[in-house]
Amino acid sequence: MKRILAVYYSQTGQLGEIMDSILAPLRASSECSVTVARLMPKQPYGFPWSFWGFFDTLPECVYDDPQPIERVPLADDAEFDLIILGYQVWFVSPSLPTTAFLQSDQAKRLLRGKPVITVIGCRNMWLMAQERVKRQLQTLGATLIDNVALAERTHGAKSVITTPWWLLSGNKGPYLGGLLPRAGIWPSDIEDAARFGKKIAEEFPKQQAGHPRSMLQGTGAVIVHPGLIGSEQIAQRSFRIWGKLLRACGKPGSPLRRIVLALYVVFLVAMLLTVVPLVFVVKTLLSSLTRQHIAEQRRYFAAPSGE
Repeated sequence: MKRILAVYYSQTGQLGEIMDSILAPLRASSECSVTVARLMPKQPYGFPWSFWGFFDTLPECVYDDPQPIERVPLADDAEFDLIILGYQVWFVSPSLPTTAFLQSDQAKRLLRGKPVITVIGCRNMWLMAQERVKRQLQTLGATLIDNVALAERTHGAKSVITTPWWLLSGNKGPYLGGLLPRAGIWPSDIEDAARFGKKIAEEFPKQQAGHPRSMLQGTGAVIVHPGLIGSEQIAQRSFRIWGKLLRACGKPGSPLRRIVLALYVVFLVAMLLTVVPLVFVVKTLLSSLTRQHIAEQRRYFAAPSGE
């Protein structure tokens, strides 16, 4: 019997629903044993977020400096054949509880030499966060064999309003009499994610120990939007510059940091209204000249599962 450990942190509950959908076929399989561990920060992140609390996590997110989490309640000698790691994306970075787990001694023991499948639930930007997770897994000696990325289908111009509104109010909508759609990943997409679990349940028992391979190629486990690649890269650089400045202003909640944070929020709104659309338009106009490069980028970011 294959032993599977599913580890995740879900602040809003949405990622928990995604994980439940994927894990359902694995739980039903007579050839798999599933253990689920939900990551618990020692100082919980409230939901809905407070306005300042949300933005004040940026510096620590982008510089991999998380608050501690509770130890995952597993026996010291617990061993698993496959790890499924579910995570949210905060400021184009893995969520702080996810980073805390990947930095822990427990993760070093549990993940070393193990195949890992990552599961992402996000608005639309996940590429740079996954790059960070890839590096962390490599440092731990784990092997990434598949990735599932579920994103909102709402147009980016609308979701940039509806998603923050949901996170700060707890209300998914729809808003303004339906003018702005419901925030979050579509329930039908969450339900459909069970097909990934079914595929894993079929294929993983056939794999020989020590020879992990992708099981989700050809299933559409990820979709890479080429127009967002440049936007994510710009956002990451911007977040790191502002994050460094904010960290120099003091600890989270300090008065000087709050003042600089207010300036950052104004800058962020301006960037979302100007730079991000401009980058998208420029890349679209140049797409005929950069078609091969874009295709290479899509293959790289879509790996190992592929589009």
